[in-house]
Amino acid sequence: MVIAAYSSLGNDHYTSPYSSMWPYGSVRGGDTYKGGDGPGDLSEFHLFETFVTNRVDNGLLDQLWFRLYVGVGRVNDALKRVNALSDADYPKKAERQGELKFLRGHYYFLLKILFKYVPFIDETLVKEDYPTVSNRALSNEELWDKIASDFKDAAAVLPPDQSDKGRPNKFTAKAYLAKALLYQAYIQDESNTVTSISSEKLTEVNALCDEVIASGRYHLSDDFANNFLSSTENGPESVFAIQYSKDDGTPKGRLDYGHALNYPMNQDYGCCGFNVPSHDLINSFKTDANGLPMFGTYNDVDVAASLDFQTSTFDPRLDHTVAKPGAPFKYKTDFIFERFWARAPAVYDAFASLKEAVLPGDASFQKIPPFMSSSKNWEIIRYSDVLLWKAEALIELGRQDEAYPLINQVRDRSSKSKALLKLANGNPTSNYNVQLYQPGVNCTWTQEYARKALRFERRIEFATEGYHFFDLVRWGVAAQTMNAYFNIEKSRANHLATAKFTAARDEYFPIPLNQVNFSKGLYQQNKGW
Repeated sequence: MVIAAYSSLGNDHYTSPYSSMWPYGSVRGGDTYKGGDGPGDLSEFHLFETFVTNRVDNGLLDQLWFRLYVGVGRVNDALKRVNALSDADYPKKAERQGELKFLRGHYYFLLKILFKYVPFIDETLVKEDYPTVSNRALSNEELWDKIASDFKDAAAVLPPDQSDKGRPNKFTAKAYLAKALLYQAYIQDESNTVTSISSEKLTEVNALCDEVIASGRYHLSDDFANNFLSSTENGPESVFAIQYSKDDGTPKGRLDYGHALNYPMNQDYGCCGFNVPSHDLINSFKTDANGLPMFGTYNDVDVAASLDFQTSTFDPRLDHTVAKPGAPFKYKTDFIFERFWARAPAVYDAFASLKEAVLPGDASFQKIPPFMSSSKNWEIIRYSDVLLWKAEALIELGRQDEAYPLINQVRDRSSKSKALLKLANGNPTSNYNVQLYQPGVNCTWTQEYARKALRFERRIEFATEGYHFFDLVRWGVAAQTMNAYFNIEKSRANHLATAKFTAARDEYFPIPLNQVNFSKGLYQQNKGW
């Protein structure tokens, strides 16, 4: 049952991909368009993308809720069994309890950022009492406390190292605890407005990140690409990743089905063109003459429309993240992404998301007709996350001068990640220029400027990885950011013509109508729905 609880990490499906969260965090955050064959193809995701037409009876929200609670249920079943054993009979008892608490914390973290108010059920509750637990039994803060408690309990008993890849260790749990506390630090009212930021929680986040950093177990990969290649998975930057497999005795292997729709439509793949990088995201990789991000002006000139990636300068993470017409796909210089590879270029233009993809000849690649996927790991927490969480906490604590060296570590790695970004003639794929922040030289490092730098860095570092929207909600800027995005992007993409973000509603999904009905009205609907 412990193995079954782990299994739920990757037991999602392309209709409910909670492993990568791309429809919920990348599409809703403006990093990507839904993609596919048009708004009617997986129309439930189109409703996510445009916000205004989403509904409480969206069937894929119900499926998402259900699958995450299957994970919670497996953890609780396993914990009951493990708790009943003696230490003598099961010497790994404490470790397995820690692993299970960690997994439950993960499943509830996802439920929390997706739905805000959810019923918290643990192994101490008998199944007959499940129908009595309301999704409002705990306040917003109390629910965060429960999630944090699972990670704290895990950190207290997990060993510093694990021999099995994929099992969390003490520092994995401390990192996830830091993430949960960082979200909790931004205190929201019932309208989802951030009313204050907890210095106490930020101080805890800073200390936890220090412990992970000081453990010496992690460091940034030498090349950004190594986080997204099967040949370098479980590398030094991997704090926690889902472990997939193939050739494992099952018919098709334990594959990453959450990304099964996200490959181009050329003959080497065949389907299905989802998760298409937006023009806004592509433009955000531009840098100014100092090699720094163009916070307020990056979108003034649409390089995604002109396909001119030589006149301006760019952060190399662009070509690790976005497949562009005329450029090598996944670093293979004789495998050039072409416009005809796009499924619906008239709707979503002709780009593709690269991080989740592998080449057709990759050892991890597997066709599952009519789809395809791979057994490549998918990262949930990377070491760059830890560095940027610490930087964020320091900035909000008014200690921004301590934050820029952390952001610079991430930027420095980006500047050195160009070796694979070459055309067949050896020239760079785009015109690159990334420099470090040098307060007093190329920038004025105030708290406000540092906050912009941190938030921009998070976007381009983790672009298309599924969490950008949740960052916006945490910071309390989702409405202004998304409506500003729509105001410009709808002139480039007709499928966004009616899109609109409604504050005090769209920060969270509605509680699925099926779940309200199953609870016989016990569950309360989220505000605005």
